[in-house]
Amino acid sequence: MFIPDIFKFEDITEKIAFIKQYSFASIITVKDGLPIATHLPFAIDDSSEKLILTSHFAAANEQAKFIEESISLIIFSEPHAYISPTHYDKIESVPTWDYITVHAYGKAKIITDENLKYKALEKMIMSYEQSYKEQWDNLPDKFKKGMMRGITAFEFEVTDLQGQKKLSQNKSETERQRIIQNLEKNINTVEKDLARFIRDSI
Repeated sequence: MFIPDIFKFEDITEKIAFIKQYSFASIITVKDGLPIATHLPFAIDDSSEKLILTSHFAAANEQAKFIEESISLIIFSEPHAYISPTHYDKIESVPTWDYITVHAYGKAKIITDENLKYKALEKMIMSYEQSYKEQWDNLPDKFKKGMMRGITAFEFEVTDLQGQKKLSQNKSETERQRIIQNLEKNINTVEKDLARFIRDSI
């Protein structure tokens, strides 16, 4: 990823916290020289020295056939917003887009062991809706096994985690305050999230 020095996002703890908060991402893999992508939620495990991301494809998704062959890229990109030049002091200004993104590079491994596959599903449940765990536990085994046949679960070991925070750092504090105030007035929660990140970076 091209990252100008002023927009570098380098703190590993912050980057992991970011992908945990915005964990719906795009995984991109190369097939016959062309990129293919799927949009998936990920469970993030940073409890050991390795950063492991877990998710699953629909069994019919051909991308699963290629993720063990080469490096894949997972893009976490949120929040973001259009930034109007009306917030700047100089008339000679142009629009831009502020955003935060993290790119995770690594190799995926298909989970074939049924017990590990089951644990991967439970990891997703515990990541997104712990209260559903009781209902899941009481579902018939036949139903669970049928559902597991319909997915291809995988683990993704991150080998490189690159980040960028483009939060108008190249503008004056006064201009950034105007941007924050405008974003905070918006009913769009994503833009309000971005305003918080800009405020925290000042």
